[in-house]
Amino acid sequence: MAKDAFFRIDKKSNGTYLVQYPPIEGGAETINGLDVIAYLDKKLGFPYDKAKVAQFFAEPVKSIKNMLLTPEDVRVLDEVMLVEISADKNAAFGEFFPPMEGGKMLDRDDIVSELVKAGVKYGVDNKAIDEIMANRKYVKKIQLATATLPIEGKEAIVKYFFNTDLTMKPQVNEDGSVDFHHLDMISPCKEGQLLAELTPAQMGRPGINVCGQLLKQVKVRNRILRAGKNIRITEDGLRAYSEINGHASLEGEMIFVSNTYEVAANVDTSTGDIEYDGDVVVHGNVNTGYSIKAQGDVIVEGVVEGALIEAGGNIILKRGISGMDKKGQIKAGLNVISKFIESAVVIAGGYVTSDSIMHSDIVAKGDVNADGKKGFISGGSIHSGSLISARNIGSSMGTTTILECGIDSAIIDEFHALDKELEANVDEEEKMMPTLQGLIKRIKLGEKLDATKLLQLKKLNERREWLIKRNEEINARSSVLKEQIDSYVGGRVRAEGVVHMGCKIIISNSVYYVKADTSYCSFYKENGDVKLDVYF
Repeated sequence: MAKDAFFRIDKKSNGTYLVQYPPIEGGAETINGLDVIAYLDKKLGFPYDKAKVAQFFAEPVKSIKNMLLTPEDVRVLDEVMLVEISADKNAAFGEFFPPMEGGKMLDRDDIVSELVKAGVKYGVDNKAIDEIMANRKYVKKIQLATATLPIEGKEAIVKYFFNTDLTMKPQVNEDGSVDFHHLDMISPCKEGQLLAELTPAQMGRPGINVCGQLLKQVKVRNRILRAGKNIRITEDGLRAYSEINGHASLEGEMIFVSNTYEVAANVDTSTGDIEYDGDVVVHGNVNTGYSIKAQGDVIVEGVVEGALIEAGGNIILKRGISGMDKKGQIKAGLNVISKFIESAVVIAGGYVTSDSIMHSDIVAKGDVNADGKKGFISGGSIHSGSLISARNIGSSMGTTTILECGIDSAIIDEFHALDKELEANVDEEEKMMPTLQGLIKRIKLGEKLDATKLLQLKKLNERREWLIKRNEEINARSSVLKEQIDSYVGGRVRAEGVVHMGCKIIISNSVYYVKADTSYCSFYKENGDVKLDVYF
């Protein structure tokens, strides 16, 4: 049986010695001198040569070695166990040192008592103590107590079996044209189809370290399946199924299934205006003067004329819109995708993508793109919260084209509205002041005003105080908005082809007039000014 090298302290006629013994049958040949020194420091009551001790244990032990520790006759030393608790308190170790001849050996109770004295209150390994009792190992750190680590939980997971990405953009074909036939913007579902599956959270359990302190597990988030109408959730709450043929969507963590209203031909006198709480698909045109209002998505296979289309989701016009001098209006809570946009008003909560945009007013929180094969923007006003991108912008005829991007248009609108309100309030106050000051002057001169005049004075004072307070609120809010507008550096306008002379580019509140045709270029804001650079 292998046995490591070990040492002991022996008394001899001329003093007290350290004695090293070689290993047996392939055991370890070295002893940790620093651990021996730590032991001697704790147990001896007299000075000794530490450097000499360290050197004594530095070389492997091939045969019995002796070193005079002190010429003094020291007291008999019992077997010792030094206890070390790891920094994270997840383990405790015992390191044993042999007794001198005649010294007392530690028994099981002694070992446990030393662990307790050191602060160990939990996780004592009785099997490891049994092994020590059967086979002593000296100057070796032996793990005698182990923490029970916390079992970490697992977050609840919901797996969806339908398209939850409503920001998908149409693909651009190799020839540069935009593919409006394979949009995959809506996720159809069938009655009985599995929509979502929940794997519940596993909460885990706490642990305890060797000092008896609680080790808390990381908190995990539990979830439940949330669903609107037309959806069945199983009794165990783990699966959600569609109860109808329709389209599935996800808003936050809520699953919705809406059925689809389909118009076989045109929206015209045969249908009247359409208002529906789901999705609407029109297989023909939408004629001038009619409207579609849907809480879901709207898809029109034909052409939209001077009509109104409003949707809580996406609006997809596969053949485009000819808005007839902006009678045609498109308002989408999400994205607008149209083959072309001409003489129309388009408002989108997401992005707007079209092959061409002509003489139209566009407001989008996301990107406005006309990057197709013939992609161009010409005429009208385009506002994007982030990026306006086209192959060509403006026209060689000098058509007025205004491109504005950067700060949210709602912030700009609020800033201008507050400015107008402040101007009106100041005007109102200036008009009332002569009457108010006249009444106050009459009182100061000792005149007694009748009840009508006193009431008028009271109302004028109250109104003036309200105007002063309101103007302070306006100024404070305007300052915040102006700082947002002035500090905004995002937003970009770019053209892979040409930006023609006559275009007006506004980024945040900085203006740039294009005075000459410019190719393959980008415009962005830097240090308060609009800068011109290469296309990126």
